[in-house]
Amino acid sequence: MSSFLTAPQLPRIPLVPPSILKDHGVSGVQDSRFKSAARLLQHLWLRDNGIPTGHYVRKDGEGEVVIPLESLLSPEAARAGRNFISPAVHTFVRRELIMREEGACYDEERLFGNALSSMPMCFNVFAPLAMDVELATNTFRLLLPNFVKQVHSLRFETAPSRERDRDDPRYLKDGTAFDLALEITDVEGDRATVFVECKYAETQEGPPARPREQYQLASRRVQLFNDPDSLVLRSVACEQFWREACLAQMAVDSGITPKAMFIVIAPRLNRRVQAAIRIFGNELIPEDDLDYDRVRFQAITLETVIDAIRQAGAVDLARALWGRYCDFERIFHLAMAEYADTAPPNAPAKGSNVAASSAKQPRNRRQELESKHA
Repeated sequence: MSSFLTAPQLPRIPLVPPSILKDHGVSGVQDSRFKSAARLLQHLWLRDNGIPTGHYVRKDGEGEVVIPLESLLSPEAARAGRNFISPAVHTFVRRELIMREEGACYDEERLFGNALSSMPMCFNVFAPLAMDVELATNTFRLLLPNFVKQVHSLRFETAPSRERDRDDPRYLKDGTAFDLALEITDVEGDRATVFVECKYAETQEGPPARPREQYQLASRRVQLFNDPDSLVLRSVACEQFWREACLAQMAVDSGITPKAMFIVIAPRLNRRVQAAIRIFGNELIPEDDLDYDRVRFQAITLETVIDAIRQAGAVDLARALWGRYCDFERIFHLAMAEYADTAPPNAPAKGSNVAASSAKQPRNRRQELESKHA
């Protein structure tokens, strides 16, 4: 595994050759460039840990087609909790499901059986912090030094009102919720909340939430946006962030929490999510122009979160999380080996010295690299 302490940052996600995806059983799905590399990384993690993989069912005009997909866990492995980085996290997740808030929605098939999903990622990263609030405090002091003094608790799949806002006119009345909320004492000694949205391989595509009059009213009421009627806020890329920012501010305005921040955590190399974050951020009133009690927004990369966990003292946990979710250097080396395998004899190498050196390797170089990084 590449060291997250020493590996140079890749400028962009590696483009994985289709032959590698096919060899590893993660082809046959329509993935973005990031999602393709992330799916392969999850398959390698499952293989490294001896976790049996499964399949998905695709419906077509002739019925259902069962397709093996080695980024999914087998039903037996899913039931055994193998999608989580430790038995303790699996136990934590089971307890959370039993004690979930009224109206909380979990897709248990994805949570237990899909290695690529951001839902189990959220638990893998933050359940260890929920079980150790000192570690959580030290981590978030590093991530939000101007806001967090002490973390008291973490809640998962949470909303500020009962029954997911559906009968409460103070909120959005649509079931919008946060992946995570931290109850904290801020640097001024006041009680506050950090609301969190986590992304991993999402592409910021798909149908947006159904337009509602409550969204229009909330967007104008919360006083966070340059133009509360902006169509950009309602775009597929931004509308979830828009709803959650509104909900965070409504939690403050209704007295649920005196102050709050809204943060989005996503991989640095997921360019679609990062672009959506930048677009959304441009729609917000500049922080210096906001009133004291308005919710601040911040984007933090997943890599930064994991490194903060390392700096807070949980080095083994950080290393495990990096290998599971961020070691795209490993994918880069697999791709380099594949291009070396397929280069014609004596072909002139283009680009860096690394590429020239790799082009001279024998055809079994990919297998050697896989063994090295396993």
